[in-house]
Amino acid sequence: MAKRDYYEVLGVARNASEADIKKAYRRLAMKYHPDRNPDDKSAEASFKEANEAYEILADGQKRAAYDQFGHAGVDPSAAAGARGAGGFYGAAGGASFADIFGDVFGDIFGGGGGAGRRGTQAYRGADLRYNLELSLEEAVRGTEVRIRVPTLETCETCHGSGAKSGTQASSCETCGGHGQVRMQQGFFSIQQTCPACRGSGKVIKSPCPTCHGQGRTQATKTLSVKVPAGVDDGDQIRLAGEGEAGENSGPAGDLYVQVRLKPHEIFKRDGDDLHCEMPVSFAMAALGGDVEIPTLDGRASLKIPPATQTGKVFRLRGKGVRNVRSGHLGDLYCHASVETPINLSKRQKELLEEFDSSVREGGSRHSPRSESWMDRLKTFFG
Repeated sequence: MAKRDYYEVLGVARNASEADIKKAYRRLAMKYHPDRNPDDKSAEASFKEANEAYEILADGQKRAAYDQFGHAGVDPSAAAGARGAGGFYGAAGGASFADIFGDVFGDIFGGGGGAGRRGTQAYRGADLRYNLELSLEEAVRGTEVRIRVPTLETCETCHGSGAKSGTQASSCETCGGHGQVRMQQGFFSIQQTCPACRGSGKVIKSPCPTCHGQGRTQATKTLSVKVPAGVDDGDQIRLAGEGEAGENSGPAGDLYVQVRLKPHEIFKRDGDDLHCEMPVSFAMAALGGDVEIPTLDGRASLKIPPATQTGKVFRLRGKGVRNVRSGHLGDLYCHASVETPINLSKRQKELLEEFDSSVREGGSRHSPRSESWMDRLKTFFG
C-alpha cells in the first residue's frame, strides 16, 4: 500500500513550523497511543504512521530530502526503526503515553516534560534565610557585617558525583536509567518515579566516603553582607548563589538575609520617620523655654511654647531616615509629655497648694479644659 504524504498524516501544511509539527504529532499520539487504545489494531497503525511522519519532519535534513524527493528521499525503515525497534512499551521504543502527557503539561507549566525525566537530573539547591539583627543606627547609616551560615556544599572529594574516587554511578537496572517505571493497573498504564534510584536514573554502588553518596556535605561558611543605608525591619538582602548547593551539579540556591531591628532606647521608627517621647517639666510646660533633644545626627534645640500640654507633637523636618530606594528624608516627631513632680518637700507642697488656689480662683482663664470637663459632668448627671 502506498504511503500517505507525511504532512497529510500529521494534518499540517508543507510550510508548517517545527512547533506546529510537534503540536500536531502530540495530538495524534495522545489520541492513538496503544496505552489508551488497548487491542485496537487500527489505532496502533495510526500511531505508527504518525511516529514515522514525525520522525522525518522533525529532522531538518530528513525533511529537506523528503520535500525534494518524497518518500524516495528518505529511508522509511530507518525512520520506523528509530522509534519502533523496541516496541511501544519497551525502554528503547516510541514515546510512552506518560512521556507525551508529561511533555504537554511540561510546556504549559515550564517543567521540562517527558524527555526531561530521563537520565540523571540536576536539581537547584534550596534557598536559605538568615535573620540579621541590626541597631537603628546601623540600619540608618548602612554597614557591612560578617555572618556564619550553616549550609550544604558540593562535596570536595567526589565533586558532587557521590561516587568513590575512581568509580562512577551506573545506570539503574530497575528503570534502565530512565528514572521512571511503568505499572499496569487495569486499562491504565501509570508511570511513576523509580523506587530504586528515586528518579535519578543512576545507582551509586561505591559511595564517596566523605559524603556517603549524597554529593553534598554539611558546612558553615562565612559571608560578608553589605547593608545599604536606610533598610527597615523586614527588608531582605539577596545573596545569589549563596544558598545550598544543588544536587547532581545543579545550581546553588540563594541566601536571603532578613533584617530585624533591635529596640532603641529613645527612638521608634515608622517607615522613614522617627518618633520619640520628650519629657517636659511642669514649669517649662507652663512658662515655655528651650529644651535639648537628641537626633541621629547629634543634638538639636527645640523651643517649647508656653502652655504646652501633654501630647503636643513637634516636627523636625529632615531629621528622620533617608529612604533606601528613593533617597527621601523622613522627619523626627517629638511627643511632649508633661512630667508631674514627685518626692516634694513640705515647703514645695505648700507653694504648690498656694499656686493651685490661685489658679482655681482664675477659673477657665487658667484651666479651660478642667472647666469644660466640669460643665460636661454636670450635663451628664443632670
